Amino acid sequence: MSVKGDVAPVDVSTCTPADDALAEQWHRLMRDYSRMTCALDRALAAHELTSSEFEVLEQLELARAGDRANVRMADLAEHVHLSQSALSRLVARLEKDGLATRSMCESDRRSVFTAITDSGRQRYDAARPTQRAVLRAESAECGMREYLCGEE
Repeated sequence: MSVKGDVAPVDVSTCTPADDALAEQWHRLMRDYSRMTCALDRALAAHELTSSEFEVLEQLELARAGDRANVRMADLAEHVHLSQSALSRLVARLEKDGLATRSMCESDRRSVFTAITDSGRQRYDAARPTQRAVLRAESAECGMREYLCGEE
């Protein structure tokens, strides 16, 4: 069985107490993720960003700081929690707001690149302390701390 491959049919009678514990851990992770995402969305609204928009701007800023002015959309999709189509719509909104740009690859017209603009960098820089403060506060309140920080 593989994360990227097909999941083989499972005989439900083979579920063990360890499987149930794993499912309980999964539900706790999903609850905490939802809680943290909602808190981030509420706080980042003051910067006119959603948590997803912030994540994309952060990835674009990290690429720029690493001397990569443009990021292929396919590569960006590997680093954010969005489907390819949702990412495309989100980047279109960022572009409309002047926070990012998109361009076609000169050598391969199938590839689209995106980059953070100066306005996007300013918005990201202003929102970053807010995002980090929410992560600190919320991770202290929920089970995410062990996932985020390796603490129990």
